[in-house]
Amino acid sequence: MYERFYGLIAKPFRLTPDAHFLFQSQGHAKALAYLRYGLQCREGFVVITGDVGAGKTTLVQALLGNLNSENVVAAQLVSTQFESEETLSMIAASFGLASQGLSKSDLLRNFNTFLAARAREGKRVLLVVDEVQNLALASIEELRMLSNYQDGDRPLLQTFFLGQSEFLETLQLAEMEQFRQRIVAAHHLGPLAPDETSQYIRYRLQLAGWKDDPYFTDGAFAAIHAHTDGIPRRINALCDRILVNGCLEELHEITEATIAATVEERRKQDAVVDSVAWAADALAGHETEDGGAVQSARMVSDTERRLRALEKRMDVMERHRKRLQELVLTLINDEDAERVGQTDQPRKADTF
Repeated sequence: MYERFYGLIAKPFRLTPDAHFLFQSQGHAKALAYLRYGLQCREGFVVITGDVGAGKTTLVQALLGNLNSENVVAAQLVSTQFESEETLSMIAASFGLASQGLSKSDLLRNFNTFLAARAREGKRVLLVVDEVQNLALASIEELRMLSNYQDGDRPLLQTFFLGQSEFLETLQLAEMEQFRQRIVAAHHLGPLAPDETSQYIRYRLQLAGWKDDPYFTDGAFAAIHAHTDGIPRRINALCDRILVNGCLEELHEITEATIAATVEERRKQDAVVDSVAWAADALAGHETEDGGAVQSARMVSDTERRLRALEKRMDVMERHRKRLQELVLTLINDEDAERVGQTDQPRKADTF
């Protein structure tokens, strides 16, 4: 809704990965260079790790989007919440191969045939495994074994691994020695620096058609970095809420105070959700626990206090809802007036 208010042509801070909005910070540019280097090597594993929301998936999407589809057959294994014996089936399915009801030997035979056929066509096969930290060691070993498929001295499959920071600990295990020997490049994506955070925000806003409305002060950028620790997805979530509130309040300048108010509002909303859940658990506990009249009275009193806080917060949210409704109605009326004005214009035949 704020896109029209601020004259934007797109939503700049979507939470879902979008390669179009890839911002190449120093760390992201280095990670992308390692991925490209891995492709040039045509063998081995490339491992990219980072905290949740650091931008790993966006990086790979950007890489895949620039690949020549005539030369590379790529697939992404997104879901890693499966048993180790399902690994081969999931990989086959990701490449569009039959997988249901087949034995392990059949899956391996079919996949080897697929790899050999692509090699004869002069194509390379790339598998991207996301959320690798969720994989069992047995599944990782299956993936390592697949890298043994070769046509002469040329590997038929290359694999990129994306994972959260805990995968770095997995890599140190003794059982991972052979896997570590296959790694040709690895990089850990850290958070954005304060100056990169402001550059990141401006970059995404400009891609969405931003013309300095709203204007962000230096204090606002510093506050956003402080509250998000420079993690891109957290920045997106906070900036999206800032623009929503800015639209509702008709703000054209975002200051440090604006950020503080938005963060406080989010904190209160989170507290409301926690209070409702706590109150429900507490009230349910009264019926089942025998903790004495004093303890029960205290729990009821605390529950009532939290519910009163909830009611006050709901009043504030209702005022925001009414303000939003008024804004939407104004926009609709403006569009209707514009259409009426267009239909009232004299036709060319009437001007003679």
